[in-house]
Amino acid sequence: MPHTVLVTGATGFVGSHVAEALVARGDTVRVLARPGADTAALEKLGVTVVRGDLADPASVKPAVEGVDVVVHAAAKVGDWGPLDDYRRVNVEGLRALLDATLGRSLHRFVHVSTLGVYEARHHYQTDESEPLPDKHIDGYTQSKVETERLALQYHRKQQVPVTILRPGFVYGPRDRTLLPRIAKRLAEGSVMYIARGRYAMNTTYVGNLVDAILLAIDSPAAVGEIFNVTDGEHVTKRRFFEALADGLGLKRPKKFPPVPVWLARILANWRESKFRRENRPHPPRITQAQLKFAGLNLDFSIAKARTKLGYSPRVLFDEGMRRAIESYKQSLSGTGVPGA
Repeated sequence: MPHTVLVTGATGFVGSHVAEALVARGDTVRVLARPGADTAALEKLGVTVVRGDLADPASVKPAVEGVDVVVHAAAKVGDWGPLDDYRRVNVEGLRALLDATLGRSLHRFVHVSTLGVYEARHHYQTDESEPLPDKHIDGYTQSKVETERLALQYHRKQQVPVTILRPGFVYGPRDRTLLPRIAKRLAEGSVMYIARGRYAMNTTYVGNLVDAILLAIDSPAAVGEIFNVTDGEHVTKRRFFEALADGLGLKRPKKFPPVPVWLARILANWRESKFRRENRPHPPRITQAQLKFAGLNLDFSIAKARTKLGYSPRVLFDEGMRRAIESYKQSLSGTGVPGA
């Protein structure tokens, strides 16, 4: 049966793909967008735009009126800045949204989290039974752990039909943040391998994540559950960076000298401490979060999503990266930027 779905974060990367897929399958879609946000592409899809802000609980209630599904993809992301800033948007924004659903007949509340909630260490097929740490390395991942606990609390105490999805590094067409940032670093020649680039990344093609979200909406078995979501394919850091460099016609990262993880960790701690003492608004070139991305083995099991949701990644890495690069090149067309 078609649903009436509220999507948060629909002006962003993941949320825009979710809205598009929901419209394509016949659902009625509503989006919550901040005043002044560009919603032209969404309006062309025929979605209803409600202007408001998750930080303002009063503006959230009209957005929830009449919907039976909520897909919460909005978040403050990043690896720098005060924890309270992340909590204000991610934790309190989620609380306002959950409060607005109370007393309504809700079919599903899908909360998009992150694999970053796991401890910053090497992972080898880590599954959802892994306990989460109480303290994290940056404000974003700390706040995302807290959002998961809050969502599950509303499920247990208020019977909100919550499902939590934990994607990894999400890539694909229309990414205006992460892929362009990495491409810029490649163009500058500032990307170097840690541990020779042999460790795994937790790649998640955006279309595969959208498939998991649709399954979470439709499957009764999803209620009250948490699922890791990746492409289900072993992709090393080196393979990722070289695929992007080759696709954009840039030089591949230097193989030598290979920076050991222990040295990178010392440098990251030192630089972060220095930048915090000086109250700098921007992070250093290397942070603990970047080290986790570049220097740790990030291999997570999606067995639960396969068996309980029926999730099967349709797009593998080579095809997903090809689509991402093609979209990025189109966005740069005529700009004179390397890779255009």
